[in-house]
Amino acid sequence: MDIRQLEYFLAIFDHGGFNRAATALYVSQPALSQTVRSLERDLGTALFHRIGKRAVLTEAGSALIEPARAAVRSMQTARASVDAVQELRTGRIDIAAMPSPAVEPLTSMIRDFGGCHPGVRVCVRAAFTPRDVIDMVRTGAAELGLLTIPGPLPEKEVVAHPVGVQGLVLLAPPDGPFRAGRTVAGEELAGQRLIIVQRGTAGRAYVDELRERGVEFTVAAETEHRASVLPMVLAGVGLAVMTDSWRRMAERAGALVLDLEPNPVLRIGLISRKAPLSPAARAFLDCALRREDAAT
Repeated sequence: MDIRQLEYFLAIFDHGGFNRAATALYVSQPALSQTVRSLERDLGTALFHRIGKRAVLTEAGSALIEPARAAVRSMQTARASVDAVQELRTGRIDIAAMPSPAVEPLTSMIRDFGGCHPGVRVCVRAAFTPRDVIDMVRTGAAELGLLTIPGPLPEKEVVAHPVGVQGLVLLAPPDGPFRAGRTVAGEELAGQRLIIVQRGTAGRAYVDELRERGVEFTVAAETEHRASVLPMVLAGVGLAVMTDSWRRMAERAGALVLDLEPNPVLRIGLISRKAPLSPAARAFLDCALRREDAAT
């Protein structure tokens, strides 16, 4: 049984006969009759009594009317939903993003995309390291991913699109130990209390490298929740090395944001699977790349 058979069956009932139904459906009467006979064979019973040019429902045919209408309506709804997704009137995109690029540039990307396609929902999935993002995109847990990485963007397992660069900054409380506006050398963090994040991130790699160079500091706190770093800095727990994406939020909250020296360049990449993208994901990617082209 398929939906076309049910549509033909309902048309015969609604129009009172095979000829009228064939005319309404723009098909030949023999083709219509053949389709209905096929449906009857599938069900193992006759659906109509053929009385001259009239078609009268059998008991089985009467029992089929309601479920047939429900099935056809469901299919029509499904087709409308697919059309809406194809035309980007509705839909959903899953994006795996590391915490820092999720602050920026992802916020601006979602804002720009939403302005063009307000009916498409963007769902941001948490990923803590570049490897997490790559794995989520590669396995299909997310269709797109956003990461920052100190080296070249990944190319082997996914398709990567550069969408900017970021540096690292030092977040400090307003009452010290460094004055506003100055650049802090890595060696000056000796003796300081630092808030560090998990391994695999650029901020963690920076402080680990300092320690390898002999710069001694105290780890005041270690957190996987990057959203907790700024409140801890403001509370005086310690200093934190974070990506530049946190600058605006930290300054608005009252923290000092100081440039670091030396300062590695972090590449920001928007990645996708090598398989074809959904219309919504393709539109999001195109919008993000246009935004990057305009910025450069």
